[in-house]
Amino acid sequence: MKLIVDMNLSPRWAGLLVKSGIEAAHWSELGANNAPDSEIMTYARVNDYVVLTHDLDFSAILAATHGEKPSVVQIRAEDVSPDVIGLQVIAALRQMAIELENGALLTVEPNRTRMRLLPLNWSLD
Repeated sequence: MKLIVDMNLSPRWAGLLVKSGIEAAHWSELGANNAPDSEIMTYARVNDYVVLTHDLDFSAILAATHGEKPSVVQIRAEDVSPDVIGLQVIAALRQMAIELENGALLTVEPNRTRMRLLPLNWSLD
């Protein structure tokens, strides 16, 4: 599994993930700092990356496009520092590795982790 760490997260995330044996790069190493989310999603899909973010726009893009890839891991916490929630994120990545390889939306919160397989089929009923 390879991860792109979104611009809204510290580059320290990439370092923590690499130290944990997970291939990762901060988006600032791969593309323009002001790239739209759609460009990051396209890069991730074409290059077989999973996106790690704090931004809800990525899940909205998956829902709107019924995308099957890339997988997205969103951190939903007030403090998104790798020092605070890093170990929980790493544990979730390892536990859900097969689902993330196949296409999933993983949400990591301080008290729980949720996963949905892609494509998302949210109804507005």
